[in-house]
Amino acid sequence: MAATAIHRFPQYQYVDAVRWLPQLSPLERFAVLALFDFDSDASSIQIHSLTPNPFSLQPQFSWSLPSRISSLKTSLFLRKPLIVASTAAGSLHFLFADPSDDSLNSEISLPEGALHSVPASSVDLMDGGVECVTVGEDGKVNLVGVGDSNLSYRRLFDSGGLVSYTAARWASTVEFATGGYGFSLQWWDQRKPGGPVSHFKGNWDKNSSGIVHSIDIHPSRKHTCLAGGSLGTVFAWDLRWQQQPIMLSGAGAGTGAGNTMVQSISESEVWEVQYDRCIKSNTSSTRILPSMICSEDGILAVIEQGEEPVELLAEACAINSFDIDRHNPSDVICSLEWEAVAILTRQ
Repeated sequence: MAATAIHRFPQYQYVDAVRWLPQLSPLERFAVLALFDFDSDASSIQIHSLTPNPFSLQPQFSWSLPSRISSLKTSLFLRKPLIVASTAAGSLHFLFADPSDDSLNSEISLPEGALHSVPASSVDLMDGGVECVTVGEDGKVNLVGVGDSNLSYRRLFDSGGLVSYTAARWASTVEFATGGYGFSLQWWDQRKPGGPVSHFKGNWDKNSSGIVHSIDIHPSRKHTCLAGGSLGTVFAWDLRWQQQPIMLSGAGAGTGAGNTMVQSISESEVWEVQYDRCIKSNTSSTRILPSMICSEDGILAVIEQGEEPVELLAEACAINSFDIDRHNPSDVICSLEWEAVAILTRQ
């Protein structure tokens, strides 16, 4: 892999999550940071501008939240950047930003307890920002509709606590995937109400203690879910062969599909997975596209089926989130747990 330039920016606060803000202009680039100050017990979302010469990350706007952020996503809604954040108190906030004016146009929210009896484990915004899915360890799955100045929401499913959900990802305007305990994945189709239409549970985890923390779905391969979770585990679930997971990484995973040895780059929690759009894969359509992961033991790496993992960062602290810029996929922003943000530019 080509050389990588790494820039670190101290924040002097705990960095809970980072996201690129969708670009409205090729001349302006912005990042969204979820921050927590231990001394004041204050949480905030900050929008930072990225300038190339000299390379710097400058705060433009800050917005306070009632409690610590548990999940953060960004999208475009009516050609305006939209930020959604769930909090540890259980509230859900939608921020309509205009970073070019250093301002927050408006904010609408749902209060604590409206959606979940515990904080939402994960939220995901549909492309276009018109709908948001929220899932929680209380077993509730909710859909939140976004309007110009209002929110509508409905309970899609409630397991009554029998099943817990820890991750969610949209696949289309009517379909999405969720993940939970026991390395489980579920596929949902709003055209078929009553619960998930497909299930998967990782049978390699005999104690069923592994948790799925993150899911990604590539727009060109909607039938395949990429998942990351406990014990350094990264795997793919192909809906066409539902009970045959494709292991990409994981402590003790051993042999993967096709009897090839699985290389494990981490043995701790994999907090986030995303398909790596920077790498042009020459593999056939039967192979999993390259992906990027970050982990509790401070690893940011690229994983490709049948190849040695490529380590991009190895930090002394957890890397608890990252985001690949959709418009400039060679650029990656990640949150270093100990009060810093790093931006990587792959040459």
